[in-house]
Amino acid sequence: MAKKFSPPIRALILDMDGVIWRGEQPLGDLRVIFEQINQRGYKVILATNNATLSIGQYLDKLSNFGVKLEKWQVINSAQATAHYLKQRYPQGGKVFIVGENGLQEALKDQGFAQAECNVLAVVTGLDRTMSYEKLSKATKLIRSGAAFIGTNPDPTFPEKDGIAPGTGSILALLEAASEVKPVIIGKPAPEMYRVAMDRMQVAPFETLVIGDRLKTDIAGAQDLNCRTGLVLSGVTSEDEALRWEPVPDLIAKDLTSLIGML
Repeated sequence: MAKKFSPPIRALILDMDGVIWRGEQPLGDLRVIFEQINQRGYKVILATNNATLSIGQYLDKLSNFGVKLEKWQVINSAQATAHYLKQRYPQGGKVFIVGENGLQEALKDQGFAQAECNVLAVVTGLDRTMSYEKLSKATKLIRSGAAFIGTNPDPTFPEKDGIAPGTGSILALLEAASEVKPVIIGKPAPEMYRVAMDRMQVAPFETLVIGDRLKTDIAGAQDLNCRTGLVLSGVTSEDEALRWEPVPDLIAKDLTSLIGML
């Protein structure tokens, strides 16, 4: 059944992993889903805590699924983290990166170079090539006084064959070893949502945030007074969703079903 929002929804902010795809597997016919979004006149931005890919790589992945978006319509925690560091260190400088290509590229674009000594910060995202040597180096740098920055707190990461450790798990290990808490940039922190709404020129009450995680996607959106939609195609069960306070405005088994409710 369609839900009527007052005032009406003008824009959508969509998470990716667990909402649009799981690993390399699309969750539904994405071409049709985005055609329906366009037909309904919604502005749309994808905002993800996943910092492993560059914006260009995300656009290529979407294109392979039949979805054509522009660069401004994708934002990830790597971009938000690089923006945060640029504000703190306008001159750029040396950082130690625990992360993959997307984070490395975003930091490089803002004038930050990978180094192993005398660094401004240890910047940590999901790193599937992580080694004990890298973790040991990061721990020693944090203990020596380098700022400890995390792209996002997600403890797990949905893959095609199940749930794998996420950035939050790496941060927990480094926090235990260094005895320093990281500064977290991604959801539920508001930065990405604020950037997305600014790009679309909409207010929170006109914006529906769609995600699969209560503690990040939904909590961050509710803190900003955005409307919320939870899909059950990621890491959250219906029972967990119904116990959440406040309950998301919409709960659906997947993105196809949720768009059908609008």
